[in-house]
Amino acid sequence: MRLYIPPVPHSSRPVITIVGGGFAGTALALQLRQQPGLQQAEIHLIEPREIPGPGLAYSARRPEYLLNVRPGALSLYPNAPTHFANWLSTQPESAAGVPDFAPRAAYGRYLHQELSAALAPTATAPRVLWHNSRAVTARQLGPNRRKVLLANGTEIISDYVVLALGNFPPPPPAGPDHRYLHHPGYHTDPWAVGNLRRIDPDDDVLLIGSGLTAVDVLLALHQDGHRAPVTVVARHGRWPSAHGPVAPPYPSFYAELTSETTVTGVLAVFKRHLRMAAAQGIGWQPVLDSLRPDLGRIWGAWPLVEQRRFLRHLAGLWAVTRHRSPPQNAQALARLTAAGLVRLQVGTVREIRPAGDHLDVRVRPHGAAGSWLTARHVVCCAGPLLDYGRISDPLVMSLRDAGQLAADPLGLGMLTDAHGALRGPDGLVSTTLFTLGPSRRPAYFESTAVPEIRQQAADLAADLARRVAQARNEQS
Repeated sequence: MRLYIPPVPHSSRPVITIVGGGFAGTALALQLRQQPGLQQAEIHLIEPREIPGPGLAYSARRPEYLLNVRPGALSLYPNAPTHFANWLSTQPESAAGVPDFAPRAAYGRYLHQELSAALAPTATAPRVLWHNSRAVTARQLGPNRRKVLLANGTEIISDYVVLALGNFPPPPPAGPDHRYLHHPGYHTDPWAVGNLRRIDPDDDVLLIGSGLTAVDVLLALHQDGHRAPVTVVARHGRWPSAHGPVAPPYPSFYAELTSETTVTGVLAVFKRHLRMAAAQGIGWQPVLDSLRPDLGRIWGAWPLVEQRRFLRHLAGLWAVTRHRSPPQNAQALARLTAAGLVRLQVGTVREIRPAGDHLDVRVRPHGAAGSWLTARHVVCCAGPLLDYGRISDPLVMSLRDAGQLAADPLGLGMLTDAHGALRGPDGLVSTTLFTLGPSRRPAYFESTAVPEIRQQAADLAADLARRVAQARNEQS
């Protein structure tokens, strides 16, 4: 077992360990390097993938997988909003002009290039060291330090540990018989390299879920020459809405919502502005987008019962209107549907059984008995597992078992304070353990997109720099 000990006295070289090297971890590492008070710090980035930076979301290299946001909103840096757009303008993808919706692979390349520059040693910024491994535990060492154990045996003595874990795979969509998980026709991970290319052109395919992942899978299958109809099973039977043309921003009306503490009250104000916008020839998209800077405050003003009501009745509709498809993807999906190559069936997958080379899938619509479908391949396109009470990652489990990590009551992420410091089940706030990204959905609800996470990274970097300065003052 290898023990990593800082090369100079600990008090003069603070150590910050970031677990996860996707977008959130990369953004935080870059923001930490910009903090003047952290020039002597060491930043350890734990990322098991062979290329740090892209993470799961931006690792796929298929050109038909497009970003669902325009370049102007995707900069890594809150104070340089055109950074990605400027970078993209110099890339091969922009030979015929900067695309409205660039390939995800291009964004992954952008993240990797920015992180690679940070990994190069310099005398004027903190060191960033990448560990190509997984974090297994992060045990407390007294009140102010932690020992992070990696799967390769390395141990890193750290002042602060930040969980930038991203999204976890969805749970099995049906049970209790899980034999199908080991069937060659069941695809747990649609993003796995070469996974979809195991599907022959005339194979029957069933997708579970109708969100952005399902749209990407359908376009990838079509690009690979798939000819057989694809059945898509979704609880509410909705496809993601399409982005409209670039439009002027709609004026913020958050001031009208500050006293609204119910879903019904907020919805009434929103609908009133939809009518006002429609009377002026303005679409619904700018009205919805005007709420984005204040979504966290709107969500936080609702008591738990109202948050639960929103999740039960409106979360599905919110997902398809807030997280939209590039117009070209929506048009391609419409063509496939019109040609009979995509069939959308409303219902929930309740059971999956292996049947030789095929899989039998029981689909139950709401309030109906349900029926059985058969497919050669079943691809799970469901959303990620958010409930930290169920996540089986070794690091999460060890922190949960130690009473240092608590899932929120709605199963959206983990409990934290306003700075992202973890709260235990006893309500105590950690001084050494932090998080950012999707794990902070309980506080913000929207905590998965670039603008929100990059701001979390900037704020957390500043907070950690403040804590380091305070610790130094107390030691002097």
